[in-house]
Amino acid sequence: MDITAFKSKNFLIPGIILFVLLIALATLPLYVGLYWVILVTAILMYTILTVSWALFSGPSGYLSLASAAFFGVGIYTSAMLLPNTGVVLPLLVVVALGGVISFIIALLVGFLTLRLRGIYFAIFTFGLVELIKQVLIFWEINITGTRGRFIVLVDTHHVFWIMLGIFVLLMLTTYFFRRSKFGLALQSIGENEEAAAHRGINVTMVKVITFAISAFFMGTAGAVIATKWTYIDPYIAFNALFSFLPILMAIFGGMGQIYGPVIGSAVFAYLEETLLTKFPYYYMLTFGIVLVGVILFLPGGLVGLIQRLTRRKRKGGVVEQNANT
Repeated sequence: MDITAFKSKNFLIPGIILFVLLIALATLPLYVGLYWVILVTAILMYTILTVSWALFSGPSGYLSLASAAFFGVGIYTSAMLLPNTGVVLPLLVVVALGGVISFIIALLVGFLTLRLRGIYFAIFTFGLVELIKQVLIFWEINITGTRGRFIVLVDTHHVFWIMLGIFVLLMLTTYFFRRSKFGLALQSIGENEEAAAHRGINVTMVKVITFAISAFFMGTAGAVIATKWTYIDPYIAFNALFSFLPILMAIFGGMGQIYGPVIGSAVFAYLEETLLTKFPYYYMLTFGIVLVGVILFLPGGLVGLIQRLTRRKRKGGVVEQNANT
């Protein structure tokens, strides 16, 4: 068998499938109703949060609970720069600023906290959410004298396309990052940080830069989705739920492969919407049962289940072929 042809076929077919899916997503608003555009936008938002979280926490082994902080910074950037009265900046500029501000905060926080490990790092990053929220509450009550902000609403289709663009950029970043020396260095840190340091890897720099990159995408997602909310205050922007959902979605999908968090967040977000719509009074109970079931019986997530089924199918085919011969 020609190995080159085999490899090219293995890369060509997934590439074609991904391209077709991307075209289908990009043209979605042209052939579906507004409900589906809003739903897919929400799924893309959750996917960006989940993949961003997995970009850093997956290979490094550091449990970050700061997702809500960076997501909220992006939301509040839009709230401050896109008021419903006065001068309004271009949306793409505001989205970029939301990402950049989150990136800078993550750099500062990373240099201070990424020397901590285990539960200490997790507690500090979760405390960052409350810290930023309380600072904003103090600032609004005592300095500006206002509570919350009303924001300019942006066309749903524009929000969808910008969110899709962020998602594509994030997936490309994740793909090339995992195959780069930087990504391999982060993975070696997750396996054995002391050994990585002895090999000459600048452990602190690798962790901080990756942490900041993941924060950038969370901030851009927050800046975009904020334009669909009429009113924003610190309690809405810095909801602690957004620190835990990306972790649950990543576990739900499985973090062994790059597409695990994508599948997990997409299924998880759709399941959340369905349960919330059809079973509003039993939503949290049903959701909790599903999550406990996945953690207990599917430790590798949905991707792990798919891989196990594929292996069984291959083994069954080999056994059948041997029996026939």
